[in-house]
Amino acid sequence: MSTLIKRYFFFILGLIINSFGVAFITKSALGTSQISSIPYVLSLKFTNLSFGQTTFIFNMLFILIQLLILKKDFRPIQFLQIAANILFSSFIDVSMTLLTGLNPQTIPLRSLSLLVGCAILAVGISVEVAPDVIKVPGEGIVHAMARVSGMEFGKVKIRFDVTLIIIAIVLSFLFFQRLNGVGLGTIVSAILIGPMISFVNRHLPGIEKIRGLAGQ
Repeated sequence: MSTLIKRYFFFILGLIINSFGVAFITKSALGTSQISSIPYVLSLKFTNLSFGQTTFIFNMLFILIQLLILKKDFRPIQFLQIAANILFSSFIDVSMTLLTGLNPQTIPLRSLSLLVGCAILAVGISVEVAPDVIKVPGEGIVHAMARVSGMEFGKVKIRFDVTLIIIAIVLSFLFFQRLNGVGLGTIVSAILIGPMISFVNRHLPGIEKIRGLAGQ
């Protein structure tokens, strides 16, 4: 039981770190991460909803799709994705509030905010995945699609991310007649975060210790 508590502690810690990573990327004003691109564009259009609230709604849609795809194969423990969604969405709003004063104006400073955000997000994802407890909705839907299609997870992930970015771009032009909320930073984060996660997994000693809790 003590080990299980520790695993969920690190999972939640990873979610908190992720939220700050997303916030740093978003505050760069170069676009947000690919998984957050559609919720962010929606939050800019429907200003009565916060970024965290649109993220919650969007992730609930991911969970619903998993249920429809997997049906009886959807493991009951994965309903905890709803709790993870509540935490992550809430932390996004907290992170955005705490970083209210971060408004880089020059390209070098915006690029720095983007890179810092990517690095933070890479650490957060590594910490979140290492305990091997439950999947977050964005990862869960890709696993579900890979399972029913028979395709490799990595290939499904790439196509899924590209689809999200395309939809975000379409919505941006539909709502604002220009790119707004999605941009070069979205592409950069999509390219950089994967290699950064690999680097963190190899060189951050704590990750191996967290994995050890799960018997990996």
